[in-house]
Amino acid sequence: MNVLRRPALLISVVVLAVAAVAVAAPQLIAPFDPYASVGSARLAPPSAAHLFGTDHLARDVFSRVVHGAQLSLSAAVLAVTAGLVIGSIVGLVTGYVGGAVDFVIMRFVDVLIAIPGILLALIVVASLGFGPLSIALGVGLGAAGSFARIMRSQVLRVRAEEYVEAARTLGVRGPAVLARHVLPNAARPIIAMAAMELALAILSVSALSFLGFGAQPPAPEWGALVSAGRDFVATAPWLSLLPGAVILAVVLSVNSVARSIRGDR
Repeated sequence: MNVLRRPALLISVVVLAVAAVAVAAPQLIAPFDPYASVGSARLAPPSAAHLFGTDHLARDVFSRVVHGAQLSLSAAVLAVTAGLVIGSIVGLVTGYVGGAVDFVIMRFVDVLIAIPGILLALIVVASLGFGPLSIALGVGLGAAGSFARIMRSQVLRVRAEEYVEAARTLGVRGPAVLARHVLPNAARPIIAMAAMELALAILSVSALSFLGFGAQPPAPEWGALVSAGRDFVATAPWLSLLPGAVILAVVLSVNSVARSIRGDR
């Protein structure tokens, strides 16, 4: 894969690199304090001084979007990690053990997959309380079923290979066979899927924050920023449009990179 020969992929990589800097060190990009007023210019339109304008409290919207990357993207990554770990363990064990264990657990997984992810996340948030961590766990639980399905299918394929049968014949125990032979050969599709799920997780986290279930004001979470701009759509549309455009750009960039990892053209 040559990134330089694929302009769209190159742009996606640059966007994600900037997003990573915003998560790790937002002060390097954000020119202002995201919580402090920058003057008396309330609802000022985008300009050279304020790239995304200012909000109704005269706070720099661009700085708030940059600092909001920490909350939104960290929650999305945590959600994918939780779903990946839970789903991979379930799929690995059920696919290798098989029999009644596989049948019973996978029926629970089928039920989990049948529940809409956003509804499942809402149930978790209602149980654990509002906040980015609760959202991350809820979104991750919704993704765990898909990870379990993919991992199980890969394990069923790999466990029939000759080298796995040879390891069993030589007396290698089940956990060692899983760790040394099955997992490394079944992991690649899971990694590609995790990249795809990250884009969905960003959207889900932002949607739940938009509904008010994420970090509470004045925290500059992306979905909350879009939601806060709804009251000023007629007079200051940039308050919702520009944070929404950032979410869209990051999601499309993640999708582009994920498709490249998967091998799509």
